[in-house]
Amino acid sequence: MATESSSKTAVYAALFGNVLVAVTKIGAAAWTGSSAMTSEAVHSLVDTTNEILLLYGYRRASRSPDESHPLGYGRELYFWSFIVALLIFALGAGVSLYQGILHVAAPEPIESPIVSFVVLGLSFLFEGGSWLVALRRFSSDGQRFGYYQAFVRSKDPPAFMVLLEDSAALVGIAIAAAATAAAVLLRQPVWDGIGSIMIGILLAIVSIGLARESKSLLIGEPADPELARSVLDIARRSPGVLRANGLLTVQLSPAEIVAALSIEFADDKRADDIERCVVSIETEIRKRHPSVAALFIKPQTDARYRAVRARRYG
Repeated sequence: MATESSSKTAVYAALFGNVLVAVTKIGAAAWTGSSAMTSEAVHSLVDTTNEILLLYGYRRASRSPDESHPLGYGRELYFWSFIVALLIFALGAGVSLYQGILHVAAPEPIESPIVSFVVLGLSFLFEGGSWLVALRRFSSDGQRFGYYQAFVRSKDPPAFMVLLEDSAALVGIAIAAAATAAAVLLRQPVWDGIGSIMIGILLAIVSIGLARESKSLLIGEPADPELARSVLDIARRSPGVLRANGLLTVQLSPAEIVAALSIEFADDKRADDIERCVVSIETEIRKRHPSVAALFIKPQTDARYRAVRARRYG
């Protein structure tokens, strides 16, 4: 729950920053007619919409299980995260590329470029504050595993989405500033369109990475390997257990996991003995790992487990 709370804080910070940035950029784009500034304004509008969708996803995912969804609604957060990735690609990258191509084909001088530089500077400050909040949320995993591995391992899309969105926004602002400076200093307005195209390519790359990770979570990723090892260790050390054969886990949401455990019990155990052993294992696992929302334990010999696994995975 603390992780979810910190992720929500990062999303709220990003939403606040993006609203300020979007309003500022829209005004500057209308004033200067800059293609790169228009792309940045669209980028900020898309980011603002994305944060709203992520917060909506959090609310929908927090609903309690019911008969139609016995394992709960946690994956709805993954669905809305995937939609966010598609929006970045379709709206952010698409509009930026379209604007850039138009201005490369028919370049127009930027009016009042000083306005663009002032707005871009303010936008960098706003986005930078949001980026620091998101980085603080993600930094512990990043330092532990490396930032790329932390991104791949993360089960909390809003945490890495906000960080990558804000990182792309900061890079986009730098591109827009460089393109505006080149268009003014070299007196070649075509650089304004080139800057917009570069921003579009940047957003396309970010959106593809986000979509890939969100899709993987949406269709079902296993839980963190450390949690799986801990659950198996708890089962192995439980009285009456001859062997813990293996564990199947699926991530339902950032804070919810479903687990299926195959155990071979001692041959001298009666049905009521096995039931007490199962209750003991469930109690210990839920005590150590509250994120295990559903646990299924199957009495099974090691040979049978291996045969079923071989048939399933080839």
